[in-house]
Amino acid sequence: MIIKENLLNIAANSNISVLLQGESGCGKEVAARYIHNSSARAKGPFVAVNCGAIAPNLAESILEGARKGAYTGAASEQVGVVQASSGGTLFLDEIGEMPLDQQRKLLRILQERSVTPIGGTKNIPVDFRLICATNRNLRQEVAAGRFRKDLYFRLNVFPIQLPALRDRGDFENIAQELWAEANMSLTRPLPDYKPQPLSPAELYRLKSQSWPGNVRQLKNVLQRYALLKPYSMALSEILHEEFSPADDTVETVNPLGVTKTYRWQIIQEELHKNNWNRSRTAQTLGISRGSLNYQIKKHCLEL
Repeated sequence: MIIKENLLNIAANSNISVLLQGESGCGKEVAARYIHNSSARAKGPFVAVNCGAIAPNLAESILEGARKGAYTGAASEQVGVVQASSGGTLFLDEIGEMPLDQQRKLLRILQERSVTPIGGTKNIPVDFRLICATNRNLRQEVAAGRFRKDLYFRLNVFPIQLPALRDRGDFENIAQELWAEANMSLTRPLPDYKPQPLSPAELYRLKSQSWPGNVRQLKNVLQRYALLKPYSMALSEILHEEFSPADDTVETVNPLGVTKTYRWQIIQEELHKNNWNRSRTAQTLGISRGSLNYQIKKHCLEL
């Protein structure tokens, strides 16, 4: 069986169309950029487009461009994303969300390997490599009549199924890389704080979660943790906050790592009793001051 990393490298050594499939947040754009950067087109542009965000009335000009004065608002020459990717890679994310009429335009571009800007009369040949990504089952979309069969066969030349984060065997490496990235991107208000790699206990807590949002969700949590850890915020509390059902209860963690659950109203009452003294309130509740500060910030309470 060929592992996914090898499939990405094999794809990079060719010029054929690639279809990346996988759950939302599993790193499809990262994989697309890896293929591009590892290919002979690495020095060319990498143009990424979210197909679900293209307005129907702008689809043609976004894909193929427009001549100056071709329509109201076209005050200058507009280069479409296909032509902009010439010599490089065009990455169409969420291709399964592209409406049928836009699919027809894309199919013609792929068949002719050229574009005709709005207001233009000549086809402009374009040399680009196409990578598409979707979290939908395109075979089912074709069967349901929501995706063109002829376009599907144009795209499904070299399909790669990307695994969900929970199914990957390199979770620890991914978490450490994202943790280092999160710490590098922050301006530290506490000059004495020096971030360390995630501990085995922290990695165990992270790996114990299901991560329905995949790598994107893990990255968000680690960025939040990097910001709040210097203020004594425990990872366990952030994970409780991330994965607990939405209600009016608050799960906090005391300095010994024991989880406690309060209604937000109780925390507010304790703050009032202690004349809004955060240290005294945290001590009364048996939680860390960092946990209290996080809850205050989360509930937009200014003291």
